[in-house]
Amino acid sequence: MAVLNYTESSRKVEEAIYDRVIPSGEGWMHELEPGQVLRIVDLEGNQAADTLFYHAEDPEDHYSAVATMLGQKNIYLSTGTVLRSESNKELLKIVADTCGRHDTLGGACSAQSNTVRYAHDTLPMHNCRDTFMLQLSKYDERYTKRDLAPNINFFMNVPVTSDGGLTFADGVSAPGRYVEVQSIVKTVALISNCPQLNNPCNAYNPTPVRVLIWDK
Repeated sequence: MAVLNYTESSRKVEEAIYDRVIPSGEGWMHELEPGQVLRIVDLEGNQAADTLFYHAEDPEDHYSAVATMLGQKNIYLSTGTVLRSESNKELLKIVADTCGRHDTLGGACSAQSNTVRYAHDTLPMHNCRDTFMLQLSKYDERYTKRDLAPNINFFMNVPVTSDGGLTFADGVSAPGRYVEVQSIVKTVALISNCPQLNNPCNAYNPTPVRVLIWDK
């Protein structure tokens, strides 16, 4: 069952305590205190923001796509979705969403998945898994390759077909659409602003996203 739960936020940009643009293909990692709200803005439309969350005090207890989907009995994420960890703890909650469709089944692109999905000559292309690894290595020595996990693809449209397959479809987002998540516990957010050039989710044109944070 699809979820298209359009919910605007009342938060004002000028009241944000943090404001940064992540260029296409680059990464970002940042700690969120309980109650803080992170907004990710799809500045030009149809971009995919590959995202992982970690319990800041126990990084091994990272976001779990399985626990999240089981908790809400739905495979799509939107307003009201509680993002859960491997131990089924509540990490964050989606509190606003003007896109209405976010994937957590397709995973992040990697050198290996690019060669399987597209062509062998894509092997050296920049990919989200490499961005995740670079950000983890720079952020804290507690984070390693082992901490990579199935992620969320904010703004990415990956419909499930009637026979259970995945389709990497044209995006449903648009310039300025956003999603907001409110941290329930101290959480670390990791974003790879996807550099993918081989599928229509971002119209074959990676673009920047903006991240803003409010205290509540």
